[in-house]
Amino acid sequence: MNIASKPSVENNREGEPHLARNLSNRHLQLIAIGGAIGTGLFMGSGKTISLAGPSILLVYAIIGFMLFFVMRALGEILLSNLEYRSFADFAGDYLGPWAQFFTGWTYWLCWIVTGIADVVAVSGYISFWYPELALWIPALGLIGVLLLLNLPNVRNFGEIEFWFALIKIVAIVALILAGAYMLITGFALPNGTQASVTHLWANGGFFPNGFFGFVAGFQIAVFAFVGIELVGTAAAETENPLRNLPKAINSIPIRVVLFYVGALFVIITVIPWNQVDPGSSPFVAMFSLAGLGIAAHVVNFVVLTSATSSANSGIYSTSRMIYGLATSRLAPQILGKLNSRKVPVNALFFSCIFLLAGVVLLYAGDSIIEVFTIVTTISALLFIFIWSIILASYLQYRRKRPDLHEKSTFKLPGGRAAVAMVFAFFAFILWALAQEQDTAIALKITPVWFIFLGIVYLVIRKNYRQN
Repeated sequence: MNIASKPSVENNREGEPHLARNLSNRHLQLIAIGGAIGTGLFMGSGKTISLAGPSILLVYAIIGFMLFFVMRALGEILLSNLEYRSFADFAGDYLGPWAQFFTGWTYWLCWIVTGIADVVAVSGYISFWYPELALWIPALGLIGVLLLLNLPNVRNFGEIEFWFALIKIVAIVALILAGAYMLITGFALPNGTQASVTHLWANGGFFPNGFFGFVAGFQIAVFAFVGIELVGTAAAETENPLRNLPKAINSIPIRVVLFYVGALFVIITVIPWNQVDPGSSPFVAMFSLAGLGIAAHVVNFVVLTSATSSANSGIYSTSRMIYGLATSRLAPQILGKLNSRKVPVNALFFSCIFLLAGVVLLYAGDSIIEVFTIVTTISALLFIFIWSIILASYLQYRRKRPDLHEKSTFKLPGGRAAVAMVFAFFAFILWALAQEQDTAIALKITPVWFIFLGIVYLVIRKNYRQN
């Protein structure tokens, strides 16, 4: 029987243990913000500005616009059946069990790779204050903290993410306000350059490095949006999802404009794009110009909490994804066990074990930045696959269940045409990634994962059909 025909978790799984709906609207809103604002905004925006110039504003706006349609497709399908625990469930329903298997395990790898990158990054941020401290100490410490944060209950996770996201919001709003004040008052840099909106078209124009400079901005900027779909994983544990999920999804464009475009706008209008140091955080430069002597320490604290927040979200989402796969016989059933607090504890420990790879990678590369770049590139490619599966599921949902689409109060704007537009955009991103050697290598490596999954799926398919 198709899952799509079942009305709800409560009506169909009363005798089975299930995840608790303990995340409030406040939690979901801030989880969505935390998912949409990555460490890349604070640390990687200097490089994106140097590559694309002022056109980086358009780059972030375009990516945010396109991913909004992915989120609306996700929201429409999740709300069509509250039994769906995540997008892996509806991928299996509409595309087949292979899609649930590939989506679930690929999403698990997405966040494991991202979590490993965060473990590496946190070690680097801690070494800023304690350069003599062995890198493996903060790495292991972070993994221990993640377990402590996720073991109690899902509300504890939501509360921690609320405060982590709030730190990021305060830092970005402070930057925007300080930059706006500098712009209005005609603040002058030490070299005599005055803050002005003319920096957007002066110094070579809006596209100073031409079309390929504009394209290069997409290669890095897309990494900053991984995790934007996190609200879809949290849907199964959200109070009143019919009300709270649409609110969280609809507010994403506002967040993108305010936090990404707003922050980069004030940076470029205060500091001309060709004077931004690509090797350092423009947030540090802005706060230093504003007279904050401890700017480097403040930004280091913000990115430390941002990386911890990302790793925390990753452990949460991977444990829930593995739990869903286990209950569908697509992962070892022991990973589908819930403790008395409705937390998938075995899946949680399973994911944390793989984060230990981050400790090994700290000593495998020539630098922390080199290791961080490798793992984030692969992660972004895997996330593009996940977003594509969500859209493919939407097309099948429209074909197989037009009745549910007609009844939906949260329809995807543009429907199938919007999906086609986003698919074309993803093709453009893949082409852009193929233009640079570092990202092109990742494009060649990533298919190995799908070949491995295909072999494993062929082995377990017989057992899946029997169950």
